[in-house]
Amino acid sequence: MTTSINEQKKIRAPFRADHVGSFLRPAALKEARTKFQQGEITLDELTRVEDEEIRRLVKAQKANGLRGVTDGEFRRSWWHLDFLAGLDGIEFHETPNGTRKFNGVNVRPVGVKVTGKIGYSGDHPFIGHFKKLKEIAGEDTTVKFTIPSPNLVFGRAALDTDVYEKKEDVFRDVIPAYHALIRDLYSAGCRYLQIDDTAWTSFFTEEERDRLRAEGSDPDQLIHQFADAINGAIADRPDDLLVTMHICRGNFRSTFFTSGSYEDAGKIIFGGLDVDGLFLEFDDERSGGFEPLRHVNRPDLTVVLGLVTSKRPELEDEEAIKARIREASEYLPLEQLALSPQCGFASTEEGNNLTEDEQWAKIRHVVKIAEDVWGKDNN
Repeated sequence: MTTSINEQKKIRAPFRADHVGSFLRPAALKEARTKFQQGEITLDELTRVEDEEIRRLVKAQKANGLRGVTDGEFRRSWWHLDFLAGLDGIEFHETPNGTRKFNGVNVRPVGVKVTGKIGYSGDHPFIGHFKKLKEIAGEDTTVKFTIPSPNLVFGRAALDTDVYEKKEDVFRDVIPAYHALIRDLYSAGCRYLQIDDTAWTSFFTEEERDRLRAEGSDPDQLIHQFADAINGAIADRPDDLLVTMHICRGNFRSTFFTSGSYEDAGKIIFGGLDVDGLFLEFDDERSGGFEPLRHVNRPDLTVVLGLVTSKRPELEDEEAIKARIREASEYLPLEQLALSPQCGFASTEEGNNLTEDEQWAKIRHVVKIAEDVWGKDNN
């Protein structure tokens, strides 16, 4: 490990009842964004609507029992592309099928491409997004901020430059760019950072591994480069900066893009990453069983079980969820486990197929089950 895990961090978060971060965009925000895109309102006017809706969201998160709050990703269209396009050398572009093909639905024809040397010049808009969230939430509230993984540059960005001979070469610039940006987030007051990373699914099935080989990459080498990218980005971080990572198999309008167990990447994910916690999708059979948890080799790593789905409105049977938590505790002590939805409710501005009321019912469901399992005052 490159950092020590102090007692304050372990007590604070991830919380026993936690969440991945994104929430359904309210009607007023959708309307304002449409008007802005059509030139009917200014950026300042859109920002004022975003600020007001984030204020409402922060209050709603607290009212529904969450101890850590996010901005719901309300200032983003995509959970990942907006951030990546804010780095030097990366920009949006049109692409027929987006960045991945999802099961049964079409995504917007938008992607990102690398057009030059990747870097961070110190003026990324997400720094401002965090500062505003912290101001809205107040000093007495734990704020979690989410960013996409450095591995998404390799996994989702097209290469349209001669700066890099092959895709793996992007890591040499992506890692220091992320490292500098994370330092600036810390300086702005960030103490709970979540790195979202769907690119790990490239190692979950032989079909996905074959896709990598067809693109000229060796999955057995690339998986170590992925780990190095995460660890390099957060290397030498201050002890009071808690970093977690979220992994799922896609979350767009209640659909997914792949399946597969964590097993084939388990030794690296559970034993080779210098993060404090892992938010993991476990809401249906696509994610496999809990056996890969045996690869956890640290007593200070929290695994947040994504057993409640954000894809459907129906509430899961409480006893069935508790039984699954007990099953997971056969591989990892209960004190190292927590509960959350498997992903956010709106990884893109389209959102999943449920209402805002149903969304909050899901959050309350997580909180209630967590209190039953770990106790109301046990984080």
